[in-house]
Amino acid sequence: MTEPAKPARRDASPRASGAAGRRASGGTPPKSARRRARELALQGLYQWLLSGEDSGAIHAHLTETPGFEKADQEHLDALLHGTIRAAQELDAQIEPHLDRRIVELSPVEHAVLMLATFELLRMPEIPYRVVLNEAVEIAKAYGGPDGFKYVNGVLDRVAARLRPLEFGSGTQNA
Repeated sequence: MTEPAKPARRDASPRASGAAGRRASGGTPPKSARRRARELALQGLYQWLLSGEDSGAIHAHLTETPGFEKADQEHLDALLHGTIRAAQELDAQIEPHLDRRIVELSPVEHAVLMLATFELLRMPEIPYRVVLNEAVEIAKAYGGPDGFKYVNGVLDRVAARLRPLEFGSGTQNA
C-alpha cells in the first residue's frame, strides 16, 4: 500500500522561499518592517488629525494592531512622535505646493504628506526616491482612488525644495 502524496511543505518564514518564488506564484512579497512602521504611523497620525489625542495614547492603541510586532519599532516611534511634534513645521513645508488649503485635504493624504515630509527633512539617510515611492504606495493602499497622484505631485515639489542636490542628481540620471 502506498502512502498518499504529502502536500508541499510551506516554510513559515517568508524569506525562505525567496522573492522570485513569491512572484512566480503570483503572491505579493511580504511587507518590510519599515513599510509596516509607515502604515502604523499613518494610522496614528490619522487618529491624531481627527481627534488631537496625545501621541502616547495613540501609540498605545497601535500596539493592539495586527502586525504591530513586525514593524520597525524605532522607525515607527520616530515617525509618529516626530511628525506630531513637528506638525506645524511640516504643514508650512507642504502648504506652498498645494492647490488648496491644507485643511481641505483628506486626512489620509494630509497624513501621508506629513509623514513623507518628515522623512525628507529629518531622515537624510533615506533616499528621497524611497520616501516618495513609499508615500505613493501607502496613499494607493489607504487613500482615495486618485489621491496617490496628488501626493506624488506635491511630494515631488517638496523633495525638490528640501533636497535640491539629491533631487537634481536623481532627475538627471532618470
